[in-house]
Amino acid sequence: MPEPKTKMLDEIKQQPESLDRLLRSGQGRAAEIASALAPDSYHYILIAARGTSDNAARYAQYLWGARNRRQVALAAPSLFSTYHQPPNLDGALVIGISQSGQSPDLVAVMQEAKAQGRPTVTITNEPNSPMAVTSDWVLPIDAGTENAVAATKTYTGQLLAIALLSAAWSKSAEDSAALRSVADLAAQALNAEAASRRASEAMAEVVACAVLGRGYNRATTFEWALKLQETTYTLAQPYSTADFRHGPIAVIESGFPVLAVAPAGTVYDEIAELAAQLRTERGATTFGITNVTDTSGAFDHLLPIPNSPEWLSPIPAIIAGQLFSYYTAHAKGHDPDEPRGLSKVTRTV
Repeated sequence: MPEPKTKMLDEIKQQPESLDRLLRSGQGRAAEIASALAPDSYHYILIAARGTSDNAARYAQYLWGARNRRQVALAAPSLFSTYHQPPNLDGALVIGISQSGQSPDLVAVMQEAKAQGRPTVTITNEPNSPMAVTSDWVLPIDAGTENAVAATKTYTGQLLAIALLSAAWSKSAEDSAALRSVADLAAQALNAEAASRRASEAMAEVVACAVLGRGYNRATTFEWALKLQETTYTLAQPYSTADFRHGPIAVIESGFPVLAVAPAGTVYDEIAELAAQLRTERGATTFGITNVTDTSGAFDHLLPIPNSPEWLSPIPAIIAGQLFSYYTAHAKGHDPDEPRGLSKVTRTV
């Protein structure tokens, strides 16, 4: 069934270009920020974010923790705005992540960090936004105007900005070389379009599903679930596979959709084994974003992504998830460009 081109689909397909632009504009800026932040000037990183940006923050937790040995925590913005009871930020490097940089509760976090004398960095698509002008340093993601309500290229831009900071901290030539492949990985990930469109037909009548992943791609499970919620109105629940085994697994029954983010790497075997178990023992319908050719019967539907280092796999993985969400919206008869009750900029207090 043909569908009109939309803002969301156009912006999904702009990601190779926008990521290449950020790589060229942001590598030096990330190095400058990393150099300015002396290791003894902070003891942990506190990230303030909401929505899609909060999912990017989950990637930072794993990436900066695993590859840079930074302890990363997520802020509770309501403490700074609604309750007016901000915690003591002694020892924190405070980083704000926001596409628009406008949400008052996030601005409040950055302002309080400044008031407490803590170093601050904002990652945003709007370098003149309130969050940005409050911060000591700004890392613009340079994604260009994003017109669709559902974030696509701004999200992958945030992931790349986080990866640029990681490489700047590690000063690893190998990491820097791997980053140069990101735009190509994004271009290859767009090849999942046909498979995503086919698989989406199996979601046409679905009202709820589970989205599973772990490690670096815990962020992807949350972002994929969010894209499905806001564009298809499916009750998509994201879980770490470890948390899923602690109770939610009980909901799985015949035909229940289980979506998994399963690229090759440290946690692949665990995720594939769980998907196979749910498929054979519970009759679940399983979908897998993966670059593994032989999935040993774990998945009914495959969304292929290119081979990449595991720490960079969230970028091509979510592009496949974005395409799947877009086509699922059409399979359900919804317009992904105009999700009900949502606007492009959300201001929470």
